[in-house]
Amino acid sequence: MALWMESGSEPASEQEKADLDAIDALRESAAIELKEQGNEFVKNGKLQEALDCYTRAIDQKTSSSVDTSIFYGNRAQVHLLLGNHKRALLDAEEAIKRNPANVKGYYRGGKAALSLGMLLEALKICTDGLNQDPSNQEILKLRVQAENNCIQLAECKKHFLEAHSKAKALSFALASRSIKVGRHLYEEQTRLRKPSLDYDNIFHWPVLFLYGEAMASDFIEDFAEFDTFAMHLDMMFGTSAPPLAWDERHEYSRDNIELYYQANAVPALSRRKVEQILVGDSTGYGMLISEEEDVDADAADDDVHLEGVFASGKPTWVKIKETQTLHGALKLSDFVVPGIPVFYVLAKGSHFRDSFISGKWCPP
Repeated sequence: MALWMESGSEPASEQEKADLDAIDALRESAAIELKEQGNEFVKNGKLQEALDCYTRAIDQKTSSSVDTSIFYGNRAQVHLLLGNHKRALLDAEEAIKRNPANVKGYYRGGKAALSLGMLLEALKICTDGLNQDPSNQEILKLRVQAENNCIQLAECKKHFLEAHSKAKALSFALASRSIKVGRHLYEEQTRLRKPSLDYDNIFHWPVLFLYGEAMASDFIEDFAEFDTFAMHLDMMFGTSAPPLAWDERHEYSRDNIELYYQANAVPALSRRKVEQILVGDSTGYGMLISEEEDVDADAADDDVHLEGVFASGKPTWVKIKETQTLHGALKLSDFVVPGIPVFYVLAKGSHFRDSFISGKWCPP
């Protein structure tokens, strides 16, 4: 009998052939019935039950590639409804492979690939589907969407490549100056501003001055690295500058102020982490690094090279000489730039200065 035949063997008699045809007809009938049950479950929103029906229909292994293609295509649709986009794509590909004329398979595969961000795959599936049915508006809309997403991705990658190129140049310039950078401490005040290099390879920093006594601040947009602190303090506290509104005792005068920075305020970051901060978008940076790994093959070596100059130790307050340049301060071994340079302005002889120096006051 046909039931006892080995898999792959040919029927030896007309009776065995008739038995095989009868078995296949039973399988096909059962598979079609399962498909109809699955369709009803989909209509009633019972998606898990529908999945089970379509899977059992596929497991009947009927000889009809057209029917099997429909089963896979229907299961792909349920996976789409459930958000199982990877499984939907695999089932759609099976549907297309078993019947290249199954237009719904192309639509469902294109939709799944698009949801997965596989834009080139979505474009190929949609194009193949339109070759089968050039007037199919659903597939055409999908392909247009995939094309638009490809254009946006290309623009995005171009933006990040440009930003990354600038970030690499900045991080190299920082490393060559032995300047260490850590995470931002005052993002709200600085709005994640970044340094820049001019045509003469001179750094221009945004610099934050904090008045801990009043929780107030001053911000200098462009502090060239070879400017002295005195140059900017002369403008901030000169005769033409308005007095500080909160300084009722007039303690913060030009000849009565001094500057401090916090040594070891934050851990120094690696070259790659610094580049990520300078690029300004972690998601885009991650995409760029994953696709342009060869461009940054030397990053790990750079990090090892810089490790010895990373600051370490307990945070302490260090006074800055007004005659010192910004570059001179930033290259100090215990100075880690917290995103951008931050300095604290104190009034000599004030009660707050005593509290500050003794360590009783800490940055918020």
